[in-house]
Amino acid sequence: MTGESEKHVNDHESESGAHSAGGGAYFKGSGVAGAAPGAAGAQAETAEEPAGSWGGEEAAAADRARIAELEAENADVKDRLIRLAADMENLRRRTEREVKDARQFAVANFARDILAVSDNLARALQAIPEGARDTDPGLQTLAEGVEMTARSMQSTMERHGVKKLEPEGQRFDPNFHQAMFEVPNAELPNNTVVQVVQDGYAIGERVLRPAMVGVSKGGPKVAVGADANAAPAKPGVPDDSTKDA
Repeated sequence: MTGESEKHVNDHESESGAHSAGGGAYFKGSGVAGAAPGAAGAQAETAEEPAGSWGGEEAAAADRARIAELEAENADVKDRLIRLAADMENLRRRTEREVKDARQFAVANFARDILAVSDNLARALQAIPEGARDTDPGLQTLAEGVEMTARSMQSTMERHGVKKLEPEGQRFDPNFHQAMFEVPNAELPNNTVVQVVQDGYAIGERVLRPAMVGVSKGGPKVAVGADANAAPAKPGVPDDSTKDA
């Protein structure tokens, strides 16, 4: 029994030694393997650093692209606002001009019809025989009343921008005058208005009715651009009408 006990003890010690040796090998291997996870962690950290910096560059690039997009949108909106402001300013000016023209030329048709009444008053005065007013007090009073009516009508039309043309002695201008006949006259420059058959009128810068005139013929010709008889820029239009231009 003692021999078996000793054998059992020896076997147990040999197993323990084997386990110790195996454990030592395990722990030795573990020591080597344990060093590997540490190195792998260091490699992972070094690998993560460039990955993190690459993500930052992508974010910065995305921010720059977004900023460029917003700047482009801002420039587009600014350009649209500038164009809109310019369109509104043009619209305002055009509206003001149209309103001004409407106010100035609204009475054109009415004034053109009134001119016939003014012409009839002038014809009534011209129909009075010469010297009859001196011998007939009633006719004199009637003629004075007609003259007052004609002057009142003339002043009323002038208040509304209708001006009487005064072409006599001025150079003929087809924009304001209508030539009815020619008068031979070698002393006056050619195409000078020498007689007014029917008065002409203008409203602002527009001709309401051209003046019917007779022009001279046979005189010296005036070169284009020459200042014949100090002709104004608007032939036949009274000087005060130029204030409205």
